[in-house]
Amino acid sequence: MFMFRRKERRRYGRSEFDGVPLAMLLPGTEATVIRVEGGRGLVGRLCELGFVEGAKVRMLVSSGSGPILVEVKNSRIGLGRGAAMRVYVREEGWQ
Repeated sequence: MFMFRRKERRRYGRSEFDGVPLAMLLPGTEATVIRVEGGRGLVGRLCELGFVEGAKVRMLVSSGSGPILVEVKNSRIGLGRGAAMRVYVREEGWQ
């Protein structure tokens, strides 16, 4: 008889270690950057734009597809959805 284990379901934003991708935030949501993933070039570029650990971001425009517009360090920055999926954030007010 075989026994199957149920895989533990992970929910984005439910743990301080996981976070949710920046591209998944709704417009008007404020969050804190917890990590940036990707290659050396992408991570370096995002860090130069202000997406560093602990930075406060606010989603301004996010349609179903295409680029997003966020505010970070009093600057408005447009990011492609692929790059935004590499920035993990924690929503404000979530413990």
